[in-house]
Amino acid sequence: MAQLEVGVLGGGGYAGAELARILLFHPSVRLRFVASRSQAGRRLDAVHPNLRGLTDLTLEAPQSVGDYRGLDCLFAALPHGQFLDVAGSLPSSLRMIDLSGDFRLDDPQEFEEHYGRRHPDMGLQASFAYGLSEINRTRIEQARRIANPGCFATAALLGLFPLVAEEALEGRVVVDAKTGSSGSGASAKDTTHHPRRSNSLWAYKPFAHQHVPEILQALRSACSGRAPERFLLQAHSAPMVRGIFASIYCTLRRPLESDEIRELFQRRYGGRPFVRLIEGSPDVNWVKNTNFADIGWAVEGRDLIVFCAIDNLVKGAAGQAVQNMNLMFGLEERSGLVFAGSHP
Repeated sequence: MAQLEVGVLGGGGYAGAELARILLFHPSVRLRFVASRSQAGRRLDAVHPNLRGLTDLTLEAPQSVGDYRGLDCLFAALPHGQFLDVAGSLPSSLRMIDLSGDFRLDDPQEFEEHYGRRHPDMGLQASFAYGLSEINRTRIEQARRIANPGCFATAALLGLFPLVAEEALEGRVVVDAKTGSSGSGASAKDTTHHPRRSNSLWAYKPFAHQHVPEILQALRSACSGRAPERFLLQAHSAPMVRGIFASIYCTLRRPLESDEIRELFQRRYGGRPFVRLIEGSPDVNWVKNTNFADIGWAVEGRDLIVFCAIDNLVKGAAGQAVQNMNLMFGLEERSGLVFAGSHP
């Protein structure tokens, strides 16, 4: 197969940088351009010094990248709302993967409530497949447009999907999730300022996180309309740069042993290359800079806690987007994505 011609919008941010880092070494990809409105004209490796000596690309202005002729796939790693305004004008033949929340939600009222504006084109939104391959692989393989999941949604869904699909739960589900500062983006702000973030921990968006309707929508779609009877997600800003650690508190319909929980997860994730089932608690250090999701659990009678650790910028963003590209174009799912984390 000839190399895919690929472009990236939003190359000045952290997710865009991760896309460039991965795509530059993908065996089936030629990274044709990386665009950034704020950093146009600067060398890519000057904006992202980890790429020094690995690329000669210069960041382009989005309006200068032409009409996308000959481009096979476009990644949009833009702030929420920006791709929404341009996606409809792009060629219908162009395959695209959006890493923002612009095309994740089917309900226009929920979109307006959580993203603060009316969706201008719900018809276009309907053409985007939800891009969590572990629960939506068939549709992703057939899609031309992908809405990449949110990072908290990825961790919560991977921990919950087998349990909901197997109708193993009853009552309320609580997801307690901690995230690193890179999830707030590359622009400096109060919540990422080192003197505040270091050695601290706080909660944000109680009962109002935009990933809640996304999680429930994905579960209903993948599990024949089923979803938890009551669902709570509480996000926390943690004193780390990368990673999401989610603790998911559930009540089982009947008591299960630990090996029965493993079998339940194995039935759904057996053969899924980026889900690793482990004993006890995972550690975000084991998944940093990788596309792996490590899932563990603890169970006592009907009380179950599921733990999920991911890198918010890789499995929670850029790596997952490349995984989706691989599936869309019939490539090996792991292509360009097999690299180990670090220990320690």
